[in-house]
Amino acid sequence: MADARAHGDHHPALQHHFEDLEQQFEASGLGMWVFLVTEVMFFGGLFMAYIVYRTWYPEAFAEGSRHLDVTLGGTNTAVLIASSLTMAMAVWAGQQGSRKWQVIYLALTLLFGLGFLGIKAVEYAEKFRDHLVPGPGFEWHGAANPANVQMFYSLYFAMTGLHALHMIVGAGLIIVLMVMAAKGRFTREWSTPVEVGGLYWHFVDIVWIFLFPLLYLIERHY
Repeated sequence: MADARAHGDHHPALQHHFEDLEQQFEASGLGMWVFLVTEVMFFGGLFMAYIVYRTWYPEAFAEGSRHLDVTLGGTNTAVLIASSLTMAMAVWAGQQGSRKWQVIYLALTLLFGLGFLGIKAVEYAEKFRDHLVPGPGFEWHGAANPANVQMFYSLYFAMTGLHALHMIVGAGLIIVLMVMAAKGRFTREWSTPVEVGGLYWHFVDIVWIFLFPLLYLIERHY
């Protein structure tokens, strides 16, 4: 941020209530971290509910989990890891002042994000087809108690649905960043929105890294 310190007082992106771009960047980063802490607490409630009910109904949760498509879940995990890499590269391109590569890496990140949502839509369609969506139409013919298996799928849809909503928000954010990057709004001295957006995207990816084993890999035998 040396350049930011040198040119911050004259940079058009500098807001009047900050002394320089470095201070503005630190404030923006702190604000995003505070927001992410609230998101951790938000997801934390669902994770706690999952832990409690899985402890109470381990057989039902294991049986319900085995009806999830681990191949699609694993593919989505790989897709999100790749998106984290391209997002990190977009941040790097912004720091290097490369408009072209910043747009390319943001576009790749968006493509991976949309790919994730597409795969998740396929999974959801399968659950509707198999009548595994919680509610009056839920059907279960396995050995476990249907009510307890329905609890597993209630948490599955709540946790993955909330995560997918965050992915949609992130995709919208990346589109905005792409437009700004294409217009040359970001420079070597200032690319704070991309860096802050990257924090959000990495957080969403990390949440999935926890969701995948918790939901898809319960007592699987290969």
